[in-house]
Amino acid sequence: MPQPLTHDGPVRWGILGAGAITASAGPDLRDTDDCAVHAVAARDLDRARRAADGLGAPAAYGSYAELVADPDVDVVYVATTHGQHLEHALLAIQAGKPVLVEKAFTLTAAQAQQVVHAAQDHDVFCMEAMWTRQHPLLLRAQALVADGAIGDVVGVRADLAMALPFDPAHRLFDLAAGGSALLDLGVYTAVYPWLFIGPPSGTSTTGRLSPTGSDSTAAMLWSYPGGQWAQLSCTVEGPSANEAVVLGTTGWLTFRGPLYRPPELVVHRGGPLEGTDEVLTAPLAGNGYGPQFAEVARCLRAGLAESPTVPLADTVGVMAVLDAARRDLGARFPADMR
Repeated sequence: MPQPLTHDGPVRWGILGAGAITASAGPDLRDTDDCAVHAVAARDLDRARRAADGLGAPAAYGSYAELVADPDVDVVYVATTHGQHLEHALLAIQAGKPVLVEKAFTLTAAQAQQVVHAAQDHDVFCMEAMWTRQHPLLLRAQALVADGAIGDVVGVRADLAMALPFDPAHRLFDLAAGGSALLDLGVYTAVYPWLFIGPPSGTSTTGRLSPTGSDSTAAMLWSYPGGQWAQLSCTVEGPSANEAVVLGTTGWLTFRGPLYRPPELVVHRGGPLEGTDEVLTAPLAGNGYGPQFAEVARCLRAGLAESPTVPLADTVGVMAVLDAARRDLGARFPADMR
């Protein structure tokens, strides 16, 4: 097991990447209790300095290797695009740094397993930045289901979409960059059945590919030995309700969109024409990333190798299901050929 982090100051973070994720999540990291942004790295030093200055970080680096070598960095946040996650996570882990790796964790389950094995070999903490799992309403919903609030769970529906004009250079359509609606959007929909039913015993997927061969629309059906089911969809070709529903034998839960950061959870007890609704809210500061950073800090203080709320087995398992979905659609990354 990793040694607990014991110094008196806040957990000092190094961020790999100075792009959109850092711009969105960085301020929340800066403002999270027991966390401080110590350094930002990018391939362009000026860009790294601008990001570091904006987050109040004292250090900026023009290479990722310099950041992971900084002895004052306690943990590395891999905030590059997911096509780079394998390389950058391994770089940090091999330098002995704990890592929080943006989702999608990697391009494939084989890559995910490679990162997990490296973290285990180097005895460092590792977690996927699936911030939705830390959302207070998701945690509350799991407790409600465990207490029988909606009876036995029989099914889950979840959809997430955005409308993007086709651009072969855009990262969502560029296979070399890991372009994939499943990896950008479908990974969020997978959270709901995985948490409320578990890993599926079978899957099938239909959808459509973009002109570059990336998956642009995917509709997944998950099946279970007990007859439960999940219907999940994602697309970059148009809008959707962007919400999730967990159906039980005596009621249901509706996570109003966007499902990656639901503003409301509606608990319906009773049948479709009767019963009562209870609307739960859990306002989050900033852009809503704070709980995941707080969880990493907690785990580092406790000397944990992984988070119990984002277990690495789940991360690898979801990647395997997304691998199967892409195979059904005929979407293949260069990494699939290796």
